[in-house]
Amino acid sequence: MELPIAARCYLRPVQFVDTPVGRDGEVARLAGGLQWFAAYELIAVVDGKRVAQRCVPVSDFARVVGGSGHEAALLDLAARLSAARAPLTLGERVLRLDQPATMGILNVTPDSFSDGGAHWDDPAAAAQAGFDMAANGAAVIDVGGESTRPGAEAVWEGDEIARTRPVIERLAASGTAVSIDTRKAAVMEAALAAGAHLVNDVAALLHDERALEVVAAAGSPVVLMHSPDPKREPHGGSGYRDVLIEVYDWLERRVGEVAAAGVDRAKILIDPGLGFGKSLQHNLTLLNGLALFHGIGCPIVLGASRKRMIGALSHEAPADSRLGGSIALALKGAELGAQLIRVHDVFETAQALRVWRGMRDAALVAR
Repeated sequence: MELPIAARCYLRPVQFVDTPVGRDGEVARLAGGLQWFAAYELIAVVDGKRVAQRCVPVSDFARVVGGSGHEAALLDLAARLSAARAPLTLGERVLRLDQPATMGILNVTPDSFSDGGAHWDDPAAAAQAGFDMAANGAAVIDVGGESTRPGAEAVWEGDEIARTRPVIERLAASGTAVSIDTRKAAVMEAALAAGAHLVNDVAALLHDERALEVVAAAGSPVVLMHSPDPKREPHGGSGYRDVLIEVYDWLERRVGEVAAAGVDRAKILIDPGLGFGKSLQHNLTLLNGLALFHGIGCPIVLGASRKRMIGALSHEAPADSRLGGSIALALKGAELGAQLIRVHDVFETAQALRVWRGMRDAALVAR
């Protein structure tokens, strides 16, 4: 197989199978997890345009890419797709990434698009909501004090700290794994000092020029989310020629920059940023192509819960009536190997994932 020397090549795992039993050499494991696949979709891009797209069986992969002029890069990419992701140490807890887990959304804001106002002025009640999420199956509680919905007003960092710190202190004191959802370095510092274990930044540490320094110095895990204009606001941008490839390239580049600045690459997670500066078609393309992102070599966080795309596909259902769609997207993420599913409805999603896991376990031991 020959490919243009100038091409940049990508691999998307396809043709997922129920079990690898009896299929040695025919299937590959996805990110050290529960999913196995029988083929790669090989995509070659030159100057932003796809010039080749071909399905290559795992069993024939080495032979087909041999002599392509890109064999070393493609073999390395295939290895990254299959490599296990290192577990995360989050305080007293160790989060294994060989199966999907849930991240519970705990907004302490008056104006978040879905559940804003429920707990924003009552730290004890907010913390209790976090305890309930953990009891219902959330591996991590993601505490946020600023809405990032389209059109939301910016929040002064002092107010954001006042909203989030007392909640984080209560959760962390109980041994609950906690993340801070913020774009601001001062809020990150306050949250980490209060006991937060992970930083979740919709701006990928680009909105605040000190954010990267704070995360690197703390040595904490971090979620880097894609958005088109992170330095200003997360919903800007001017469109895409090929959203799947462009978001992949952006995240891969940003992971490299953050790692070069001193953050352990094994502690970097990525999020394609569904709904942030993306149309319905863009979001669906990213969801269907999600397995491609495993080629970056980092755990994937998927945040699709109650988002506008569900309403767009279900007669404009309001945010509080999108449970079914949220679970459908969570299961799609699990099927494509996402390691952390960020959700509002923890009990229902965790139950759905347990049933999914039971079916996977049964399939993996089938004879």
